[in-house]
Amino acid sequence: MGYELATFAGGCFWCMVSPFEEQPGIIRIISGYTGGHKENPTYEEVCSKTTGHYEAVQITFDPDVFPYEKLLDIYWRQIDPTDDGGQFYDRGPQYRTAIFYHNEKQRLLAEKSKQELEESGRFSKPIVTKILPASTFYPAEEYHQDYHKKNPLRYKLYRIGSGRDAFLKEHWRDPEWEADAAKKN
Repeated sequence: MGYELATFAGGCFWCMVSPFEEQPGIIRIISGYTGGHKENPTYEEVCSKTTGHYEAVQITFDPDVFPYEKLLDIYWRQIDPTDDGGQFYDRGPQYRTAIFYHNEKQRLLAEKSKQELEESGRFSKPIVTKILPASTFYPAEEYHQDYHKKNPLRYKLYRIGSGRDAFLKEHWRDPEWEADAAKKN
């Protein structure tokens, strides 16, 4: 079929699903854990900060319909790439940001996009998002999958309360990008 995987850690995995799911060529998005040393970790174990895992999403996509570069563009616009202590209200190593590449092409594209963001001057602090080789991805418990659909009010309140939406609006407001995204939806 020619499908590929993309794996992104951007803080709470609940907030990393909806930005990607409506795009053409996105086949599946799974919330889970990756980058650590514990096999088959539970949410409680990951939250204990002892497993080394990141909360992440793994996206199955068709690169002929939606190229990896577009996924990277969406990814950067969901996070604070200057925060190495977590994301927004969520603190701790499991909430750090990272791009997990699945092949050399993805690694090169991720590094290029990070460099372009650093050079853009959009942020005054350094970009600390790591670019790491993909490792075993463990799907999260079922109640975490599609959380925004199962619990829409809680999800909305969480996004607002976490500070994510306010940050994104302040730092990523880009009329040209928003107009382009609106055309795709």
